[in-house]
This record gives sequence, structure tokens and C-alpha cells, in this order.
Amino acid sequence: MSTLKEILTRRPVAATIRLTVPAGGARPAPPVGPALGQYRLNLMAFCKDFNARTQKYKPDTPMSVTITAFKDNTFEFTVKSPSVTWYLKKAAGIESGSSRPGHVVATTLSVRHIYEIAKIKQSDPYCQYMPLESICKSIIGTANTMGIKVVKDLD
Repeated sequence: MSTLKEILTRRPVAATIRLTVPAGGARPAPPVGPALGQYRLNLMAFCKDFNARTQKYKPDTPMSVTITAFKDNTFEFTVKSPSVTWYLKKAAGIESGSSRPGHVVATTLSVRHIYEIAKIKQSDPYCQYMPLESICKSIIGTANTMGIKVVKDLD
């Protein structure tokens, strides 16, 4: 249950904006500008903060960001690591998955690759309390739907 102080200090939310922005590449141009501009948010403040938070990633890595815009023209945002499919494609060295998953195998990956991706995804806010084994199972399921076969060791 929330305390009275928490309820009184809550700010009314105007919108929740979800964007995919390249790491270190937030500029006040589309898609960031129009999305934030319609809620009268400070574009340059967001761009500077986002680029500072994502400087440890390689440039042009697609980062998922959720921006909470408040009615007093302030905002908060959380940055998630890139999607599992992006990591799988990078690890496999392919542009896209199989056109017929389950019938045509696009490529193979080892369990070690899956484990490394799971370790990175564990730092995400939604996965931080999940066991590593569960994250690995989820990644293997995603790989299967992309037509990527997971093997114990690559030959």
C-alpha cells in the first residue's frame, strides 16, 4: 500500500512514449523530435542524457527506451538493452532469420552464445530477478522461432 506522502508527491502522467533509438545517436530530429515535441519536453536534455547513458554500447546499436512524460513538462526514461533477436542475429552473423522456421535452418549457435546473451539481458530492469536458466530458455525459444538451431558445441 502506498503511503500518504507518496500519493501526494506523485506527478500526473501525460504519456508513456516507447522508442527505439540508436545508441549514442539521439538527435532532436525524427523519430525523437516529433515524439517528444508534442508533449513539450526538452529535446536537448533527453538527447544529452540518453547519449551519456548509452555511450558504453557500440554506435548504431538499437536501444529500446521508455519515456514517461509528466504534465509539468518533465520526463523520466529507462533504457533497455537491445532485443534478443538483434543479439542472436549479431552472434550468428546473419541479416535476418529463416523464412520458414522449423523447416529451414538459417544457422546454428552454441549454448555458450546463448549464455553470453543471457548474462547481458540479466542487467535489464525486467530480467534482473529472473534466474539465468530461465532467461537462457527464453532466448533458445526465440532462436527456434527465428530458424536458428542451438547446439551444445559448434563443430
